[in-house]
Amino acid sequence: MIALGCDHGGYPLMKEVIKYLEDEGIEYKNFGTYSEESCDYPIFAKAVAKAIVTNECEKGILICGTGIGISITANKFKGVRAALCHDCFSAKATREHNNANILAMGARVVGAGLAIEIVKNFLETPFSNDERHIRRINMIED
Repeated sequence: MIALGCDHGGYPLMKEVIKYLEDEGIEYKNFGTYSEESCDYPIFAKAVAKAIVTNECEKGILICGTGIGISITANKFKGVRAALCHDCFSAKATREHNNANILAMGARVVGAGLAIEIVKNFLETPFSNDERHIRRINMIED
């Protein structure tokens, strides 16, 4: 299951991501926000991060205006590896190399078409399980 969270700046793009997930039959849990009314992104980043660390959800997607604040917040949780991606290569590489479990994007940075391609790459790319990447992830976690 995919955990979703966004603030008001990310809400319109999150609606596009939700449509994609539903069209593909991918299960998700939406932690909000549910409108474009001004709100505080840390609330939603924390909810998604908690869903990841408790294994309620396998991966997460967070969206705010830039993706920066929401990814910084999520990365404060031990076991979360939130990657801010604005291109498909980064989304694929962070899964292969970092085993990232949360994708963060900026709605004011990427359009809907590119965002969906980024989401596809993030969700479909497996972790490489290469020893060097496992070693580096362990170093992050220490």
